[in-house]
Amino acid sequence: MAKSSAPSPVTAKSISAPAPALPDSYEEALQELEALVGRLESGQLPLDQLLGGYQRGAQLLAFCRDRLEAVENQIKVLEGTELKPWTQA
Repeated sequence: MAKSSAPSPVTAKSISAPAPALPDSYEEALQELEALVGRLESGQLPLDQLLGGYQRGAQLLAFCRDRLEAVENQIKVLEGTELKPWTQA
């Protein structure tokens, strides 16, 4: 018996679109995340777009957390090893 050399069927899982680039700044990421949450909460997106939106939201959230952590670490260096409460002068 000869094996068939027909291509396997293409499914949505076998095709992956390149992930969108991360924003250049925390503010851009936060703005995109807020808009995305609004669209997700609207209940008007099809299921496949909900999943994609959730995944993008997770990327943006991780990006924002990383940026905040980096700033916090810089403040620790500037203030010593312990964070001090910020007060406006």
